[in-house]
Amino acid sequence: MNSKNTFLFLIALFLSFGLIAQREEGNNKINNSLKPFYHGVASGDPTDSSVILWTRVTPDTINANPISVSWRIALDTGMTAIVASGNIFTDLMKDLTVKVDVSGLQANTCYYYDFSALGFNSIRGRTKTTPKGDTDSLRFAVVSCSNYEHGYFNAYRKITQRNDVDAIIHLGDYIYEYEAGGYSASINGRSNDPVNEIISLTDYRLRYSHYRLDEDLMRLHQQYPFITIWDDHESANDSYIDGAGNHDVGTEGSWYARKSNAKKAYFEWMPVREKGGADSSIYRKFSYGDLFNLYMLDTRLEGRVEQVGATSPLLNDPSRTLLGATQYNWLVNELTSSTAKWNVLGQQVMIAPLKIAGIPVNTDQWDGYPIERNNLLNAVMLNNVDNLVVLTGDIHTSWANDIPLGNYNPSTGANSAGVEFVVTSITSEGFPFSVGTSIIQSSNSHMKWIDLTKHGYLILDVNKQRVQGDWYFVNDVTTITDNETLGNAFYTNDGERFLRQASLPSQGNGLMCVQAPLSPVVFAVGLIENKQDELTFFGSYPNPAFDEITLQFSLESTYAKVELRIVDIFGKEVYYLSNNNFKSGVNYMKLDISSLAKGTYIVVLQTEKSVKTQKIIKN
Repeated sequence: MNSKNTFLFLIALFLSFGLIAQREEGNNKINNSLKPFYHGVASGDPTDSSVILWTRVTPDTINANPISVSWRIALDTGMTAIVASGNIFTDLMKDLTVKVDVSGLQANTCYYYDFSALGFNSIRGRTKTTPKGDTDSLRFAVVSCSNYEHGYFNAYRKITQRNDVDAIIHLGDYIYEYEAGGYSASINGRSNDPVNEIISLTDYRLRYSHYRLDEDLMRLHQQYPFITIWDDHESANDSYIDGAGNHDVGTEGSWYARKSNAKKAYFEWMPVREKGGADSSIYRKFSYGDLFNLYMLDTRLEGRVEQVGATSPLLNDPSRTLLGATQYNWLVNELTSSTAKWNVLGQQVMIAPLKIAGIPVNTDQWDGYPIERNNLLNAVMLNNVDNLVVLTGDIHTSWANDIPLGNYNPSTGANSAGVEFVVTSITSEGFPFSVGTSIIQSSNSHMKWIDLTKHGYLILDVNKQRVQGDWYFVNDVTTITDNETLGNAFYTNDGERFLRQASLPSQGNGLMCVQAPLSPVVFAVGLIENKQDELTFFGSYPNPAFDEITLQFSLESTYAKVELRIVDIFGKEVYYLSNNNFKSGVNYMKLDISSLAKGTYIVVLQTEKSVKTQKIIKN
């Protein structure tokens, strides 16, 4: 959530058939030992008997033919105690991504998995199923708002190093939709690709590919299962069911088409379990034994009506909804029938009121939908729903809140419906408050602690006696650093519904299982040992194409000479370009192909040591 900034487009060469734009600096450095699984592996949506496994294949030659991918899952890093395996196909219709829903697993168990395709093994990932029945303790890392252009994902790296959480809960803004420079800290080598604001399916796919090549994000996915939900920037800033603050129908086309593109790319690139058919809803429940129910909510695209101003007469209209009727009824039914010790909402926007002089500060939050919030909290209290805990992201800052009802007593916590842990951003710039924390707290006595500037993550430690949130901050996001500090810690006791400040951070016992190895392991007969490759061609987007295509590729060396050829089905060269201005890492070229006749062509990328090709179709 932030204002959209003005963007000056890169200087481009305009030819009747030629280069429209190119990136002048490399971004992510590619690890060639991962070939062809350059984006690593991931897992997500664990249950007590199943988990989603994910990867993406990048062949040397990309065409419309399906690619066969084998997978296996085992109890050990050496993959000797295999419990399940199989084969699946992927193709360009899925952007060459692979998702497998593995069932028949044991509860509360660590597993290791990998993929193989085209004669190569992927790196091995580690995942963990949820417990079943009596459960003593759990531990999660909670994250939100990871803007590539605003800094390095140091917080992701620190979580990977901890090795003491059961899963990662990502509350959204996993990617950002802005153009290069649109919401940026201007860090060299941390530029958005593609350079334009993402609108088409091709755009969203490229942006996910770009993010998933980040080493810190890749390694975090490798070691832990993710439980994710989207916020607004996975589609467009301040989105709602029928539009978005950062979408102009006049210049950017149909919102519904853009929303569909955003959802399709999300389901392709994220390790989430899809409901199938026409149902693209993402709200869902995760049960961790009898201790912890997690309800992941969609406060953006499922049912939210458009935001209104703080003084609008529509603010208190009872028909205004953040969740939509279907999701709201599902949540109330789940909460009121729950037998879990702790009932936890994983969602995007702050549920506790935030007002200055009695006026809501941000009506994009639950403050913009006060009647629905009151109805939800009343349902919690009237039905004696135990131990409500809300996890919130979006606002790029840290907050420890009680959730006040009428006659709330800040000294005792009486008349609080539950507690809220608001996690700061991984990198995104803090919310621009015009007043300090002391003024905010003087107007909002239910807010026990606030930090408005730092970046990091939250450790959520859960046992039968209490839930504690520990805020950890990295000291910088503009450079790569391993330094972090404890910001603060608060907890709520079983049955109390309000926060207390902790004197010490919670102590994790570790996962009791070793991390997955960092590099691919070659054991199987017939698999090829990965060699250093100067050029990696990730793909041409879209394919089929009309007037433009974007090439995504990586170079091992800075200023390597790159030759681009496009040839028709008769072998005739219809275009040639030679350029030595590309740097090492991921690069992009956007080409105008409007002058090409309809038909099938081969794109050839070549350096001194490597040649890669892809078949494209011009419509």
